[in-house]
Amino acid sequence: MVSRFDLDAGGLAGLLPDEPPYRVRQLRHGLLQGREPGELTDLPKPLRARLAEMHELQPGLRLVHEAAADGGDTVKWLWEVASAGSGAPPRVETVLMHYPGRTTVCVSSQAGCAMACSFCATGQLGFERHLTTGEIVEQVVRASSTAAAGGRRLGNVVFMGMGEPLANLDRVWQAVHVLHDDLGISARHLTISTVGVVPGIDRLAAADLPVNLAVSLHAATDDLRDELVPLGKRYPLGELVEACARYVQTTRRRLSFEWALIAGTNDTPQQAAALAPIARELRAHVNLIPLNPTPGYPATGSSPAAVRAFRDRLVQLGVNATIRRNRGTDIDAACGQLRASMAASPVQISRR
Repeated sequence: MVSRFDLDAGGLAGLLPDEPPYRVRQLRHGLLQGREPGELTDLPKPLRARLAEMHELQPGLRLVHEAAADGGDTVKWLWEVASAGSGAPPRVETVLMHYPGRTTVCVSSQAGCAMACSFCATGQLGFERHLTTGEIVEQVVRASSTAAAGGRRLGNVVFMGMGEPLANLDRVWQAVHVLHDDLGISARHLTISTVGVVPGIDRLAAADLPVNLAVSLHAATDDLRDELVPLGKRYPLGELVEACARYVQTTRRRLSFEWALIAGTNDTPQQAAALAPIARELRAHVNLIPLNPTPGYPATGSSPAAVRAFRDRLVQLGVNATIRRNRGTDIDAACGQLRASMAASPVQISRR
């Protein structure tokens, strides 16, 4: 399952033992710009032809579906990646989002997810395999190329797509270093999300780059969180909050809580009251997101009025809270939705 971005400079040099080091640097630079080996005109034509045939330099992602929404400000891709066995190739998703003054890509870290959060389309799919470092990096490179073609610069990467990043942290962290060291994306513009893997949070706190941490909290009491996020039974809220406090104290980075608002479930005054002291203690920012509809989960997202009321209550209680607008609802932009709706579908290019 090795593809072009799984190879660092040393790996590429191993493919080109008879070439000088500057040729390796030219190759790596070109690949990270999103160019194919055959397009690298600063390399000799015979070398380009040889590189184009190497299986180690083939892409790790095969396009299955592409769709755009919000006037082109949201683009979503569904990719196939190599199968770990004899079954059908797994599918993963990437979302590119343009905002005024910034462009962000949301990348996947696993094919499927083992966390089984009840309201999440990816969790309903189950776990297939970890993505490799190269497959993660390639999502960013492809998104960056698309942004550049439209005159935009990709400046932010969030690991909030399919999968639990902290369950695949070794490969995720290698990808973070490629994005930071080779693509020049600042650590303060890299965000790793988790549903609450406490050992992974502690590893992040001790890591060598102070990236941002986003915790998918969704409930501020153990009974409700256990219902929505099964991992809560392993790492109760008290343990999770303590790990977050260690992270904030060590890194001095701002923590954020992601909160998918579910009508009549976690949008109540009681949940706001339980969340407020946790967020205040950690000086955490709360991102409120109305739940995207998920076929396998019968509940619906909170109404706009309920979302505003929950936000207003948090603000009254001294919490920094904002509402994040749903993007790309008509193209199944929430993680796992497009894959579920496109099961066994051929390649399609759709622009809406």
